[in-house]
Parts: sequence; C-alpha cells; structure tokens
Amino acid sequence: MGAIARRNAAKLRLVKTSHEIPPDYSPSPASPRPTEVPAECAGWRLDAVLAKLFAEHSRSRLQGWLKQGLIRLDGAEAEPKRKVYGGESIAFAADFAVASAPTFTDAAEDIALHVVFEDEDLVVIDKPAGLVVHPGNGNASGTLLNALLHHSPQLAAIPRAGIVHRLDKDTSGLLVVAKTLTAQTDLVRQMQARSVKRHYLALALGSVERDGTVDAPLGRHAVQRTKMAIVRAGGKEARTHYAVLERFTRCTLLECRLETGRTHQIRVHLASIKHPLAGDPAYGKSKSGDARLDAFPRQALHAWRLALVHPVSGAEMAWESPLPVDFAQLLDVLRE
Repeated sequence: MGAIARRNAAKLRLVKTSHEIPPDYSPSPASPRPTEVPAECAGWRLDAVLAKLFAEHSRSRLQGWLKQGLIRLDGAEAEPKRKVYGGESIAFAADFAVASAPTFTDAAEDIALHVVFEDEDLVVIDKPAGLVVHPGNGNASGTLLNALLHHSPQLAAIPRAGIVHRLDKDTSGLLVVAKTLTAQTDLVRQMQARSVKRHYLALALGSVERDGTVDAPLGRHAVQRTKMAIVRAGGKEARTHYAVLERFTRCTLLECRLETGRTHQIRVHLASIKHPLAGDPAYGKSKSGDARLDAFPRQALHAWRLALVHPVSGAEMAWESPLPVDFAQLLDVLRE
C-alpha cells in the first residue's frame, strides 16, 4: 500500500489518516419556530430563502413541506416560486411535527465497529466484508445501521442513521456517516457535487492493457431485478475511472475512482469491458483458469481511500484503509 499512498499524496493534502441517497433526507426540525425573511433576501424565491434559513434540510424536503401546506408565509400557504420582499414571517403549521415526524423503527445492536475517525459531526467506519449497510429483505438486523444506533444513539433522530453512501455487503472499506442534520445535508450536497473522492482497489480478471474510463449509464436489470446493468435509455449517469497498479498472469490490480456512486457501479462497469472482479458471484466468471482466484469467496473490491471537506470546519480531510487480510493474502499468493 505504500506505493499507492505515495502516488495519491499529491492529489489531496492528508489531514487525518487511519481510510444513492435520495435528496429527501431531512426530518422535521426539533422545534419549529417562526422566522422573519431577512431584508437582504428581497426579490428571492421563497424556496431559496428557506434553503438559506434552514440549511440543515434539503431543498426537496423544504419544497415538499411547502406543497403540503406545512410552511406558511405571513400565515398563508405559498408557492415555492413566490418572490419575497423581506420582513415576511415564515412559520410551520401546527400539524407539522406530526405530519413530518421520522418513523425510525430499527433496533440498536451491540455490533463491533472499526472507527477510524470520529468527532461531533462525523464518524468514519472501516466496514468489513460481509456486513450489510442497511436493513432490508433478508437482512432485517445485524447491519451497520443497527450497529450505528448502538454506537451513537442520537443517530436515531437522523434519517438513515446518518448514512449518506453505501458499500455492498461483500465490499470492504471506508464509509462516512453524519452525526447531525447539518453534517448530513452538507455531505449529501458534496456527493451530488462529486467533491467527495472515493478510491477503490479492485482485482479484475484478465490483463487490463491501460488506464481508462467507463462512461455508461446504469439501471436495474430488466430480468434479474437484484442486479444492475448498463441501460442506455433511462439509466442514471455513471462514470468510473481506473488505473493499472499491478499485473498478474490472469488478473490485474486496479485503482478505481468514482465520479458517481451508483449501485454495483464498479462491478458492472468492469464486467462491461470484459474484466469482471475476481470472486464476484453476480457479474464475474464462474471459472478464471486460476484456482486461487476462483476460490476467493467475495468480490475483490476494497474502498481504500476517502476524502471530503469537513461539513463544519471546512477542512480537507482524507483517510486510508489497509487491505483486509483476505485480499492482501490473495495478492501475496499471486505474487509468489
């Protein structure tokens, strides 16, 4: 990992070292209060004023509350596009708290977490392979979310327990979680602006000749609904950059950098160029011709570097995670 770390050190100042959420991600304010439109906002649209005054909430959630009549301007309902003059009163409807209250029902569970950084606003987790991030079908408990609720009980008041991006169950590595609404809103906006840098180590089958980029939209597979696929018509924009780090007889170690963070993005993109991940049961080959690769029990993918701007201090921060034992041992065997 030393050579990889040196290669990336110049890209972003390392401050801390150790390593698709919808826009509607903020619950109701803890204590709705009337607010006066500042004079300097004269001529602004109401939705822009709300975004300024209540920055801890997403624009889409604020607009949704407006459309539900839960936010009043001078005591009356108002359209998001309405222009303000300054001095108007913004208040939440009496039924606001009931209509918008979060419905968090997941249980806190005492599951060990590898925390690489934590302060009042963020916690960065080095997730092991095999840990599901979110409860869902077949995984009602024992997830990262359940562990987070035990680690920081206050996350029960944050949508998705502060999770702003995900890793597949069998992908290991770094993942950031927001501990406040303000931090979550800022991190989601950084994700949308593509300023959060996520680097992965991937062991791809075959000989990858040169560095490159896969720019292909992704969507749900038309037949196998648990899988993703390249969908030219109606798919979501997805872009993965990859660079060759080391070549072996039947596979290539790549560093992948995401511009977008679609479900299974690296796995689908590499498979689309005939270089699926070693050990990938969904998008890989059943036999690679190398028993060592075929025996690897999961997709060989590790989120090794994460960089972002701290949502409160504004400091550039980055973390690195060493390869997990199984991945490192596979590389050692291949090098022999």
